[in-house]
Amino acid sequence: MNKPRVLLADDHKILIEGLRGLLGPDYEFLGAVEDGRELVSAAEELDPDVIIADVSMPLLNGIEAARQILKARPKSRIIFLTMHSDIAYAAEAFRAGAAGYLLKKSAAAELVTAIEEVLKGGVYVTPPIAKALMRDSFFGRPPSSETPSNQLTSRQREVLQLVAEGHSIKEIAAILHLSPKTVEFHKYRLAEQLALRTTAELTQYAIKHGIVSPN
Repeated sequence: MNKPRVLLADDHKILIEGLRGLLGPDYEFLGAVEDGRELVSAAEELDPDVIIADVSMPLLNGIEAARQILKARPKSRIIFLTMHSDIAYAAEAFRAGAAGYLLKKSAAAELVTAIEEVLKGGVYVTPPIAKALMRDSFFGRPPSSETPSNQLTSRQREVLQLVAEGHSIKEIAAILHLSPKTVEFHKYRLAEQLALRTTAELTQYAIKHGIVSPN
């Protein structure tokens, strides 16, 4: 019987080594990537059974990477392993198509269980997040719809993250394979659509909505 093939995505090498240890001999470790763009490429190239990804990653955050992966490979099973305990992040992850969501502090106790569950076609949510989601749903308080995914296109979210990370227009153009004029246009439309005026305000918006993490 073939071992389940697992791809990891996190920009902390020590954590990656720890996760490899947790997987043990029962899983085939395909490798690890450190940013969301590498993750999209690796998922296409390696075709893993399960992807374990952080929410906050350079160049392209994990949730946006998941959207792109699932658009090309709808059957992909993606588990988010993150420090973000706010249910807004979890809700956004599942809207993007995630199969699992757990916190890094509980990885040792829950990761293998989560992988087994999603490989069976199920969904795994770490208990504290599950309780919070159920509580808000029960009391009629669904997570806010004021999220980037509801306001911005995929390309706009990509540009916003790169702007917030401090990349220049030329650097963004090279990363996205666009012309500088096209990037300028996207940045202008972002500012106009969000009623923001400066790069600093765009950056604060990106931090507030979890598109990038504060330094």
